[in-house]
Amino acid sequence: MANTTNNTYPAYEKVLAARDASKLTAVDFIQHMFGDSFFELHGDRRFSDDKAIVAGLAKLYEMPVTVIGIEKGRNTKERMERNFGQAHPEGYRKALRLIKQAEKFRRPVLCLVDTSGAFPGIGAEERGQGQAIAENLMEMMTLKTPVLTILIGEGGSGGALALAVADEVWMLENSVYSVISPEGCASILWKDSAKAPQAAEALKMTAQDLFRLGVVERIIRQPKADDLAMFESLKLLVMRTLEKNLALPDAELLQRRYDRFRKIGAQDAQE
Repeated sequence: MANTTNNTYPAYEKVLAARDASKLTAVDFIQHMFGDSFFELHGDRRFSDDKAIVAGLAKLYEMPVTVIGIEKGRNTKERMERNFGQAHPEGYRKALRLIKQAEKFRRPVLCLVDTSGAFPGIGAEERGQGQAIAENLMEMMTLKTPVLTILIGEGGSGGALALAVADEVWMLENSVYSVISPEGCASILWKDSAKAPQAAEALKMTAQDLFRLGVVERIIRQPKADDLAMFESLKLLVMRTLEKNLALPDAELLQRRYDRFRKIGAQDAQE
């Protein structure tokens, strides 16, 4: 199966790479990009603090930013605490609370996304999982401050989209972004999750596919923990992008964000 996947289904290889337990997580990115300047904030002021969402304030060089990351955890204990990066509604509400705070002070927002999807448990549904995600989508579309989202691993369904209504969306070269997992897609289409590699090809979920389709603006080289030069380059790129969007009048910023999403799929529809 492994050889077949390697030779025939390169998209599924990207899926496996995005899920690799040894890759850098949101906490790693925050540490490498912001160091001790990051100050974590907690809670949604309604129910509890969701540890799947790491959020707070930081300085990007001298620029104050709000940073929100979906964290899977780096070992078994952390993954259990972080619920494997599957956020509850209170996690998305915490994120929205800080996003609205950022808007108040005209502070740019950086989102780091790595999740197989929002948590689908009964308790999450009872506390309004769908509504929490929908509110994030609505509020972020009209947010009067720049937003940049980077997919650093899996970008699964509404759980990822809830932090990806941004002025630009970037992806690491080994990340994926899709409305459904390939296993879920295969189970629906063929009643056989073993056909996930074929589903991954059909979903066009890799960074390379989505860049060609105009869904994302940039592909970032996959970093390693000791790749300080890469993180310095990424910091500069993020800062310049946020500065560029900060200089825009609110009306133009919102119009560009709206136009960005309206044009997705337009070319395919014409063809």
